[in-house]
Amino acid sequence: MMIETKRLILREYTPDDFDALYEILSDEETMTHYPKPFDEDRVRGWIEWNIKNYAKYGFGLWALILKETGEFIGDCGITLQNIDGEELPEIGYHVHKKYWQRGLGKEAAQAVRDWAFENTDYDALYSYMKYTNTASYKTALANGMKKIKEYPDEKNKISYACAITRSEWEKLKGITT
Repeated sequence: MMIETKRLILREYTPDDFDALYEILSDEETMTHYPKPFDEDRVRGWIEWNIKNYAKYGFGLWALILKETGEFIGDCGITLQNIDGEELPEIGYHVHKKYWQRGLGKEAAQAVRDWAFENTDYDALYSYMKYTNTASYKTALANGMKKIKEYPDEKNKISYACAITRSEWEKLKGITT
């Protein structure tokens, strides 16, 4: 599986992605909105979890590769997440901090959104984030999503859930059915 955008290639993880992913997920600033940065075992588990998701669901988080340099700069994709007690398809993303503020998360998230509506039967896609994670929230809004709820969350204290429905996506893309 591979998705290509103007500046990015999204591809499945391999165990060889460990070092580049560890640099991102172990960084305190990048992981500010998580309970704590990931250690080596958690990063290895992250890669393994996504490889299992590819086999089970046909999707997961995919490695983000910058076309211009071939550099691994993060991940973006779909996973099933517990969002306020419901297991829902969630678009998630992590981008290396040296590439923040360049629209790469938005570009990747929009490509994943389009792929999901074109290749799955989901009627809606979601993103959720800790209430303090304004960058993730802005990326969700730029992906055509709207905030649909705010809820107490043991991990985040308060989380925001954003969503876009298939019909909203079709209207956004100018698709007539």
